[in-house]
Amino acid sequence: MLTIYHLGRVMIAFTYRFKIKPSKKQVQQIEQYLDICRGVYNYAHNERLAWLKSRKSNIDLCSIISEYIIPADMPFPGYNKQAKNLTQAKKKLTHLKLVNAQCLQQVLKRLDKAWSDFFKMPERGFPRFKSKNRFRSLVFPQLGKNCLDNDRVKLPSIGWVKIRRSREYPTGFTPKQFQIVKKASGYYLMITFQSLETVPDPIAGKTSIGIDAGIESFLATTTELIKSPKFLRGQLKKLQILQRRLKKKTKGSNNWLKLQNKVALFHEKIANTRRDWHFKLAHYLCDRADNIFVEDINFKSWSKGLFCKQSLDSGIGGFINEILPFVCWKRGKFYLKVNKDGTSQECSKCGKHTGKKALSERVHICQHCNHTESRDINSAKVIMQRGLVAVGRTVREKACGDGLTGVVQLNLFDLVKSH
Repeated sequence: MLTIYHLGRVMIAFTYRFKIKPSKKQVQQIEQYLDICRGVYNYAHNERLAWLKSRKSNIDLCSIISEYIIPADMPFPGYNKQAKNLTQAKKKLTHLKLVNAQCLQQVLKRLDKAWSDFFKMPERGFPRFKSKNRFRSLVFPQLGKNCLDNDRVKLPSIGWVKIRRSREYPTGFTPKQFQIVKKASGYYLMITFQSLETVPDPIAGKTSIGIDAGIESFLATTTELIKSPKFLRGQLKKLQILQRRLKKKTKGSNNWLKLQNKVALFHEKIANTRRDWHFKLAHYLCDRADNIFVEDINFKSWSKGLFCKQSLDSGIGGFINEILPFVCWKRGKFYLKVNKDGTSQECSKCGKHTGKKALSERVHICQHCNHTESRDINSAKVIMQRGLVAVGRTVREKACGDGLTGVVQLNLFDLVKSH
């Protein structure tokens, strides 16, 4: 599975995910490393939290239970200071020497990023302590030579581990980073490959297509409506049965842990199915046009509104902002976001304003030219026209249909009749 890591004209890097098959001894070693890293994370987090609490006090009272005795001139324990303290702690605590030194440094960087992100975006929430279920990854930022083989990979301080190579390694790229991720179905290795080759940005082609993120359907193009499968909502009964059985078990017991793992496997399967469908749909869209224009929408607001369940189940935000642009870059297609305002209020044929529409009104009827078609398809055509103007072409140079192959035009009479 592919995820974009960094793109640019100087450096190109992306990540491949493979499933690894460690031995029993290696599993114990990975679990031990996770526990040590989690302990370092929680200790460093508590150190920062104690410093923060020692700098504030209620005006009218003081605590009679405990207080923080930290000198007033003590600086904030940032990453550099905590990294130095970690080096000194290794001399006293021998179990810290078991884990790769750079792996522990990545734990401190992870904590530092969580704190900095909170002060930049408080809506993300304050960083919290990590339990065993919330700390499930290790990062090795520096690798040795010849660390990849046909059916195995060499992990720092762990050794050679069997790997299920579900796809070939990319040619012309070198591995730069390993990340072990623990999931309900086993252990996975995220390998980040990097290349210094220069890749030019895609340029606008001949054929174009506009994409409107819909409510009635997953998305609408200039010629068709594409509905999303009910990934989670279609299997809620299975999830409800598992959660009811889980509620009756004693928390922390072996049966409770087994059911917890079954619930996690259920969600992992749903996520993999959704992601697979997203990639297939992205390639389907790239097969039909050279230029792909989408709306510039903040999908976080969608996850809190009236259609939050539908939006989160379909994963429309991740598809528009992550998967589709990556597939477009990989296929050499031109991808561009345009202004979203008023796309449903503008006629794609005459370009005039038709007034606001209620959410229940799913058909576009223009009062000026009597143009009638699906509301979402009309919006997709308006998005395509705005994209063509943005790349320096007039709307008249490109008809709304674009003559895309493999796409069947909807029957507008049946559409109006159904509404």
